[in-house]
Amino acid sequence: MKKLNMQTPDLTEGNITKIEELFPNVITEKEGADGVVEKAIDFELLKQMLSKELVEDDSERYRLDWPGKKASLLKANTPITSTLRPDRESSVNFDTTENVFIEGDNFEVLKVLQESYLGKVKMIYIDPPYNTGSDFVYKDNFAQDKDEYDEEIGAVDDEDNKLFRNTESNGRFHSDWISMMYERLIVTRDLLSEDGVIFISIDDNEVHNLRKIADEIFGENNFVANIIWQKKFSRANDATYFSTMHDHILVYVKKSLFNSQVGWKINLLPRNEDVPAGYANPDDDSRGLWTSVVLSAKSGSKNLLYEITIPSGKKCMPPNGRYWSVNQEKFKQLVSDNRIWFGVSGDGIPRVKTFLSEVQDGLRPNSIWMHEEVGHNQEGKQEVKKIFDGDGYFDSPKPVRLIKHILKIATNNNDLVLDFFAGSSTTAHAVIGLNAEDGGNRKFIMVQLPEETDKESEAFKAGYKTISSLGMERIRRSGQKILDENKEELSNRKMPLDIGFRVYKIDTTNMKDVYYHPSAIDQKDLFNQVSNIKEDRTPEDLLTQVILDLGLTLDLPIEKKNIKDNDVYFVSNNALVACFDDKIDFSIVDDIAKLEPLKVVFKDGSFKEEQDRTNIETKFKRLSPDTIITVL
Repeated sequence: MKKLNMQTPDLTEGNITKIEELFPNVITEKEGADGVVEKAIDFELLKQMLSKELVEDDSERYRLDWPGKKASLLKANTPITSTLRPDRESSVNFDTTENVFIEGDNFEVLKVLQESYLGKVKMIYIDPPYNTGSDFVYKDNFAQDKDEYDEEIGAVDDEDNKLFRNTESNGRFHSDWISMMYERLIVTRDLLSEDGVIFISIDDNEVHNLRKIADEIFGENNFVANIIWQKKFSRANDATYFSTMHDHILVYVKKSLFNSQVGWKINLLPRNEDVPAGYANPDDDSRGLWTSVVLSAKSGSKNLLYEITIPSGKKCMPPNGRYWSVNQEKFKQLVSDNRIWFGVSGDGIPRVKTFLSEVQDGLRPNSIWMHEEVGHNQEGKQEVKKIFDGDGYFDSPKPVRLIKHILKIATNNNDLVLDFFAGSSTTAHAVIGLNAEDGGNRKFIMVQLPEETDKESEAFKAGYKTISSLGMERIRRSGQKILDENKEELSNRKMPLDIGFRVYKIDTTNMKDVYYHPSAIDQKDLFNQVSNIKEDRTPEDLLTQVILDLGLTLDLPIEKKNIKDNDVYFVSNNALVACFDDKIDFSIVDDIAKLEPLKVVFKDGSFKEEQDRTNIETKFKRLSPDTIITVL
């Protein structure tokens, strides 16, 4: 019977296995921290394997280095035992919604999600802290006396990790910000689907560093664009030098179509109803509006140098020492198909016609986005004020139009969208709004640190103690507002518009330390003497951690049934069946096994009789041989 690990995957071990498949000769052994010999990589030999030259000194190379880079890489690959706990009270339509809001440190959340959502996220949008002096808080586990730290900032989490506000007085001002982003983007890349894409908002302060680390993580070939967004609609005349009117949005794909057949394909934007500039139909061609270009090219071969007789009888060669762009045979075909235009008088240089009906049904987005098209910061602030009855609460929320624009070019109707710097939850608002407009069923996952609001702020006075609580309330209000304002249109939807979200909160594992470190006595004896589950954890807490540990997603339907006076949870029908009650009567196994679930989970030692734990496997082998049985 399999025992659940109840921790995130060890990526280092997996990476060593992949390298061993490619270069078995670089695998060696070393003694681990616990004295046990384990596999390791001979990095000097691996370097030589990857070089065509003799490797002697690697001190000079093209790369971005900073204090803490290796520690961030190690952190990104190290397993954690944190889990998520459901919060039904804060949720909206918990039992039916497919949207998720997670409160907690986003690095821990990304680690917890990495197995369940591996390759499942189509689009990620993040608006991270811009590192302008005091705008981001993150966990930092550098050793420091607690009293000494309290003098600096006076904030630690439940595990004594520093909640650190990065200020310009910090000697590692840029390094800490880069490390914070680096470790998160490493984990993030694995969540993207093969045709996935990430959009990252940033300003001039760190765009150069962000571009370098993103190039390293996603690959330079997977860089798509540096979009310039006009975030202000008027200049600031009190600026010292230039009035900064823009932000950047960096775009990277998981796989580029230049290198793969499965990369991200951009959606074209709809054309305006107005006739595009340059299109007309002076010869009343039945194929409709067209435009034209001169039939010439800068370079070519001898067969592209020939004489053409135009309708007026004149003969002409390519203009200005150029070449015709097609050979004589192709030219005759174009003439016979009425695709060559010689001007109204028939006396002009030949031009090739391109019909509007034959070009792409849409427009490719530009890399400069003006506020008239996608909104500006002030618009975003007014939207929040409107939702919260006149109170802004957020300094610079992104406008909904901006995120909708990104969603339109990046996603299709059933895609999953992730924002792990959720802030004011504009992304969730935009997802619900666009679904209402185009009939889509996009789903979102929002992640936000429960950073405290300023005690002097209007938000705090209104009862919103954390940024995450504000973000959740914004989704509640905006979702209901969209429903109220679009009742007639939404009544024709095939599926009801999903305005709900399940709330989960990051927390320590549900398992006691003895689960991971049984050293004093034999593990079997230990579990017979004391429960391995923390006393304050509910069956739904355990179910959530099991769902994640088994690689299932948080949006699956959950149904609780009563069988033999026990609470039994069914996840996505029979994908997972779980019961966490104590002193279970063994007869319940017959009822569950007859349903032939894919996976079944019980608590270790939860049956009335000791021998029942052994008999479970026998019973399932007979009634449902394909069921995977696990215990926690």
